[in-house]
Amino acid sequence: MKITLDVGKLVEEGRLTPDEAKRLIALAAEGTGSLAMNMLIGFGVVAVALGALGLVPEPMVAVVLGALLGSVGLGFVLKGEKAWSVLAQIVLLAGALLLAGGVMFLTKGSVPALFAVTAIFVGAGVVARSGLLIALAVLALSATIGARTGYMHATYFLAISQPAVTVALFSGLAIAAYEASKWLKADLSRLAIVAARTALLLVNFGFWIGSLWGDRLTWFVEPSTTSRWAPVIPSWTFSIAWLVAIVGAGIWAARANRPWVLNLAAVFGAIHFYTQWFEKLGATPLSVLVAGVTTLALAVGIWKYNQGRTIAA
Repeated sequence: MKITLDVGKLVEEGRLTPDEAKRLIALAAEGTGSLAMNMLIGFGVVAVALGALGLVPEPMVAVVLGALLGSVGLGFVLKGEKAWSVLAQIVLLAGALLLAGGVMFLTKGSVPALFAVTAIFVGAGVVARSGLLIALAVLALSATIGARTGYMHATYFLAISQPAVTVALFSGLAIAAYEASKWLKADLSRLAIVAARTALLLVNFGFWIGSLWGDRLTWFVEPSTTSRWAPVIPSWTFSIAWLVAIVGAGIWAARANRPWVLNLAAVFGAIHFYTQWFEKLGATPLSVLVAGVTTLALAVGIWKYNQGRTIAA
């Protein structure tokens, strides 16, 4: 867990003694003076790699550059020198992204390639202790079952083609990662929590899409046996299950002192409320007014709950 403290202010307020402040400062990460140098070198290396890729825009070039950068970053990480830790993470992260992108272009986004990219992100994330790479690994795994995003002019898209599978798969992953975090060491426990949180986001996205259009279960049902657009699992099933899941997760989070999960449940509870409210009632002045008042009440409740609580990074 990482916590940011204003030591000087805490001493002025009398909430921390000068001796305690000195001890905390002594425990802080050393070598911060080299941070700027690490970042400059890291971004310089990444810029050179991107420039070379721009001159020769071929997927294989991205794979080779990614492998080289990843190897250099991995070497720094395994060497274990704290002075170069930021450089190592930047280079390893850039290498993993370039390698994954190259693999995806070479294979035209095939499912085996997505599994390979997931493995690359997991491996690099664990070595570099990078929560970003672990989150990307979970997102890459979701793409193997059809999850994707898109963008057009001033319009963003979220597509979950298998809502039921998404909910089931990532609920299991979230639970497994959370349970694993209890016995892993601190650094790896943090990564497991990142994986669990990302999985929970995908679970809610699956419920959201399912509550609007249901699920045709195209992976399990022959298209010829049913209408092309008729859902096998109706949307109201997802709506009720999502409500139960949100309430259950919120109660558990409050009892287990998990503010992040409780906040997530509150946010998606509001999204669920808005979705069903406007789907059923439409956007009339009265419906907008009631929805707005309800959201403000929820926001005040979240703010009150979070006061005095620490949400782990």
